[in-house]
Amino acid sequence: MKTHLYLSVAVPVYNEEDSVHLLYEKIRVVCQSINKPYEIIFVDDGSSDRTPEILQEIQDTDPHFRRVQFRRNYGQTAAMAAGFDAAQGERVVSMDGDLQNDPSDIPMLLNKMDEGYDVVCGWRKNRQDKFWSRRFPSIIANWIIGRVTGVRIHDNGCSLKAYRASIIKNVFLYGEMHRFIPAMTTLTGARVTEVVVKHHARQFGESKYGISRVWRVILDIITVKMIIGFASKPLRWFGFFSLPFVIAGFVSFFATKNFLAVEKIESWLVMTTVGLLFFFLGTHLIALGIIGELSMKTGDFRPSKGLRPNIKTLRSNTGKVIT
Repeated sequence: MKTHLYLSVAVPVYNEEDSVHLLYEKIRVVCQSINKPYEIIFVDDGSSDRTPEILQEIQDTDPHFRRVQFRRNYGQTAAMAAGFDAAQGERVVSMDGDLQNDPSDIPMLLNKMDEGYDVVCGWRKNRQDKFWSRRFPSIIANWIIGRVTGVRIHDNGCSLKAYRASIIKNVFLYGEMHRFIPAMTTLTGARVTEVVVKHHARQFGESKYGISRVWRVILDIITVKMIIGFASKPLRWFGFFSLPFVIAGFVSFFATKNFLAVEKIESWLVMTTVGLLFFFLGTHLIALGIIGELSMKTGDFRPSKGLRPNIKTLRSNTGKVIT
């Protein structure tokens, strides 16, 4: 029989050959100090350096260690999703693999969870990164995410977080949605809070992310807003966007009436066509909303239940889970 695990620590890594062994040792020491059954899972996101070999060596010597190996680089969100899906502990902690997060903060996150919270987020209050290229865009993004989603924490981008397994395994992650996990967990009724954690300057290599991700974050914010705000009522979402087009159609027909009064046939044709197009687009969006409502009522998807990655799909698409 398998031992019931209290804690799983999931760490996505990509080309971190200089830091993975040191990070593993720090996590192992902290997990042993907790004195409860644990496992450490490193997800190798298709590294091209010696990271896979180092992880294999660790796995050969430590029965508490597991790794997930991707065939190629799929991104941090896919790596996190694989780690969450493979985790067997009742509590799951995620963190970065570059030694900027401090494993010594893990007990603090778990203690905060004992107060009744389901998700505890790390807040890098004294973040050790460049201001204009990393910290300033992050401040703006966190403010926007808080306003749009209603989950107002200071640092959505911090990977050091603790979750109840029953919560995180019911969150569907794809694209680059790992930044929005706290907001996505609200679909399951999770209680979310944050604590100040330590943050260290990068010791090895360089960041895999830059300011170029800003546009993708903006698109993801729109997606998250749709999911958490309108997933159970798609007609309102599409109806909201159809309203401007319906109003534009009325304005066009009103203009057409004025043009008819002065008998401008060219303007009459143009404005009538524009009005019809606006009305057609508005009704088309409403129709999509109705289809969405029917899908919600008769389909299998329920936002309250959520979705999670399937480990068989991860095996076939990205690699295999090595236990």
